[in-house]
Amino acid sequence: MSSPDTRSVHAGEPIPRIEGAVALPIFQTATYTHDDPEASPRYVRYNNSPNHEALHGKLAALAQTESALVTASGMAAISSALLSLLGAGDHLVAPRGLYGGTLDLFDDLLPQFDIGYTLVAEDTPEAWAAAVQPNTTVLYAESIANPLLEVPDLAAMVDFADAHDLVAVIDNTFASPVNLRPAELGFDIVLHSATKYLGGHSDLAAGVVAGPNDLLDGVRHTTKLLGGMLDPHACFLLHRSLKTLGVRVRQQNETAQAVAEALDHHDGVARVRYPGLPSHPDHDRARTLLDGFGGMVSFNLAPQAQVDAFFDALSLPVRAPSLGGVETLITQPIHTSHKNVDPAVRDELRITERFVRLSVGLEGAEDLVDDITTALDASLDS
Repeated sequence: MSSPDTRSVHAGEPIPRIEGAVALPIFQTATYTHDDPEASPRYVRYNNSPNHEALHGKLAALAQTESALVTASGMAAISSALLSLLGAGDHLVAPRGLYGGTLDLFDDLLPQFDIGYTLVAEDTPEAWAAAVQPNTTVLYAESIANPLLEVPDLAAMVDFADAHDLVAVIDNTFASPVNLRPAELGFDIVLHSATKYLGGHSDLAAGVVAGPNDLLDGVRHTTKLLGGMLDPHACFLLHRSLKTLGVRVRQQNETAQAVAEALDHHDGVARVRYPGLPSHPDHDRARTLLDGFGGMVSFNLAPQAQVDAFFDALSLPVRAPSLGGVETLITQPIHTSHKNVDPAVRDELRITERFVRLSVGLEGAEDLVDDITTALDASLDS
């Protein structure tokens, strides 16, 4: 199955179908009979129900990895992966512009396990080399950074990790497997918050860890110990949603491009961050790496625009955290994803009251552009 769309629909499905059911049933049971004492038992905390196993096969096929594992949330995926790869005395290197929850984990949780980290300001091998220590074991990245939408030099990261014997870990939430499959570039572990594009309907929380069998075995063990399994009903919802992933993401790519171009020409906007715009500093790299530029658009309101007036005038975008759903969501990261980040780090990243993150949904492009530009007009007239 060469097409991601075909893999979304058919990969991982049980053959033969269970009782002939075309849609995989929900196995809402915590435990299973264990007739063979030599075999590993089925148990919901072990993430090995028929719902889990079907998902694991489908997600591995989409990520183009040997194995995949679902977890209870994106943060469960990140924490389980890192705690399986890092031990006391280890160290990781990562770019500075990461999701706020990941930065919180670095700040609050890793030190309790005597694990250190260094955030790198510049996206160059020289900067990474300066950050690497004798005890560094992991190089961590996001394929499209949250919320600044930077696109790192991923190929150079893989080469650097190989040269320094580091495990290359990447959060691919913003790109999704439709727009990028980091394992094809050589990344060892690929993470997703499946709450976002993979789920796509704002009705579930889940995470994904994908990679080779030898590394996933350790993540499975850690997840089992931490209890970060996904409930079978959430498995069912995610399994359903993955079948439409391609059509959803491609439409969001197209609409986000139209929104970004409209914002780029409006007096109420000081700066637009979208990899599909030629003005984006990583545009040429994004064109090479990505099959689509994604559904996320970030922008800074101009000094003459009134922030409250802009948000009050919006009709279609829903003011809420998270992203990747069928409805357009809008938020100020300073109050949501980066609320608990060190203010000095926020200032360095220029995440202020005027910085806005937009997750483009499946509304008509013309309707969405008209609604946002009308709200921007109102912010200037106030």
